[in-house]
Amino acid sequence: MGRLGPTEIILILVVIILLFGAKKLPDMARSLGKSARILKSEAKAMKDENKSAAPADPPATGEQPPAQRTIQAAPGDVTSSRPVTEPTDTTKR
Repeated sequence: MGRLGPTEIILILVVIILLFGAKKLPDMARSLGKSARILKSEAKAMKDENKSAAPADPPATGEQPPAQRTIQAAPGDVTSSRPVTEPTDTTKR
């Protein structure tokens, strides 16, 4: 019990196609792929940022604003890229 055979998988796929329609499925898959790429690139950027961060000293009063970086939704998709300002931690501990 609990195992899916080929008949059950085909039945599930038919129900999904009937619910969402064959025209919308490729668009949904494409947008899911874009979201996954964005999530992966953000996770990698956060890892790289944590590796390159030195031990924090108390911030100076004349601190410069953080540099902007560009996030692209998909490789080669220039129309949806936008500059992003990283949030800063302003809490005092």
